[in-house]
Amino acid sequence: MLLVTDPGVAATGHPDRIAEQIRARGVQAEIYDAVHVEPTDTSLEHAIAFARDHGPWDAFVAVGGGSAIDTAKAVNLLTTNPGELMDYINAPVGKARAPQHALKPLVAVPTTTGTGSESTTICVLDVLSLKVKTGISHPRLRPTLAVVDPRLTMTQPAGVTAAAGMDILCHALESWTARPFDSYDRKQPEQRVPYCGANPVADMWAEKAMTLLAASFRTAVRDGSDEEAREQMALAATFAGMGFGNAGVHIPHANAYPIAGRVKEFHPAGYPADEPMVPHGMAVSLTAPEAFRFTFDASPARHVRAAEILSVGGSIDRPAEDRDYLPQVLSELMRDIAIPNGIGAVGYDEGDVPDLVEGAVKQQRLLATAPKDVTEDDLAQILEGSLELW
Repeated sequence: MLLVTDPGVAATGHPDRIAEQIRARGVQAEIYDAVHVEPTDTSLEHAIAFARDHGPWDAFVAVGGGSAIDTAKAVNLLTTNPGELMDYINAPVGKARAPQHALKPLVAVPTTTGTGSESTTICVLDVLSLKVKTGISHPRLRPTLAVVDPRLTMTQPAGVTAAAGMDILCHALESWTARPFDSYDRKQPEQRVPYCGANPVADMWAEKAMTLLAASFRTAVRDGSDEEAREQMALAATFAGMGFGNAGVHIPHANAYPIAGRVKEFHPAGYPADEPMVPHGMAVSLTAPEAFRFTFDASPARHVRAAEILSVGGSIDRPAEDRDYLPQVLSELMRDIAIPNGIGAVGYDEGDVPDLVEGAVKQQRLLATAPKDVTEDDLAQILEGSLELW
């Protein structure tokens, strides 16, 4: 069995203790602890090479945040199936090949509350040469088992809690407002993709995740020792993962990939300071207010309902224009938890918008889930409106 983790989590001793417990039951266990925060094609290829050189493996355990879990998914995929990483990355960046063979069992033990990777079919990475974030998506990537213990998240820094929590929130909001499942052409079972549009099952998980966040998000950022808030955040992350892993995400996530992939010199609080980055959850949040202002017309009632749920704990009353309700609620929350004030605050300016649009347009798998058609001009308007949010 191969246990996959990152240096920071390895330093806590949790992976060693887990490996020892596995060994005590007669199973050989080796640790790979070189996972990169915000995985890249290079870091995944390094992990895959290690696993191929030291395998074969009967099972995998991922201990850490989404970076560790996504790395374990890629390792599992590329040690059980032929080919290389780019063969499986979503088109048009990669070839979008489906795995031919079943993967080995993967147990996910999340130590952060954000990605929901423990319950999804998705592995996210940066392709360094293209300066774009993209992913691999297939039902076989979903972990076999998730062990979600909120106590493992107690030392998560406030900045990480804020950024990762915005990922949870956008997972829930984007699946809640996604294109309806019955608006797609009917497909045969083997043609169905993981993102099938908003539907009653995904709606249930998304709404519950938003309710949990409304009651716990600000508290978890302000006081990381609050065990009840940590528990609610952990539940919200997994529930939102179950929702968006079924319904899908759309514009904020599509924009987030080039925002993170083309980072300049931004160094977020709570993350390693050795290289610039815009954490995934932060990148997703930076255009969310403007994106939901754009999608409002597709489902006004859903946008208003989301704002009503999330306004608990804030001070925003329903404005005269319902279109502004959800954007105002999101902006207030972002201010309260110290998320940067738009993409301008992480180093971008108006001259960067065309490149960001180019990167977002490549995320057709995500944009296809948007509740209304999205043109390049629409993306440019959303990005320009997100240079400074308040």
